[in-house]
Amino acid sequence: MIIITGGEYKGRKMFVPDENITRPTLSKVRMGVFNTLFSMLGDWEEKSFLDLFGGSGIMGLEAISRGFSEVTVCEKNPKAVQIIKKNYETLGLNPNIYPNDSLKFLKNNEKFFDVIYVDPPYQSGIYEDVFNLIKGNPIIIAEHSSEVNIDTNIPLLKTKNYGGKCVSFYMR
Repeated sequence: MIIITGGEYKGRKMFVPDENITRPTLSKVRMGVFNTLFSMLGDWEEKSFLDLFGGSGIMGLEAISRGFSEVTVCEKNPKAVQIIKKNYETLGLNPNIYPNDSLKFLKNNEKFFDVIYVDPPYQSGIYEDVFNLIKGNPIIIAEHSSEVNIDTNIPLLKTKNYGGKCVSFYMR
């Protein structure tokens, strides 16, 4: 189980897929991400959030709980997609899930998002491919290992370290 850390659904327990499938974002990291986003964006009404590599869907659920008006989750693992659906249904929400590969979603999607959360398997080597496919000028948040160096021409705004896990904020 994992608990939503803020907003309307704060304290609600959500399900997580098997640990071999996903690596849920720690609560202190989620709180840090949304505190930083609030200082950057202020009000989240009328803002959209894309959770690439959704896992349990917790980042999208945090975004909805905190007031983002539109959330999309990408996840290709069928077991994880079922958990995401279950979590959304637990809160009485209809999930906007793209049950396929995140790169394929970025290639085929014409929608622009205000915030994009990128959290693939740390050693996947996919960060640069993802960054190259992102359209518009969103705030891009990349969760990564402190050992991973993301090579992109998108300006880095800040990086926060959470004991070996890092969260980096980018924006064109």
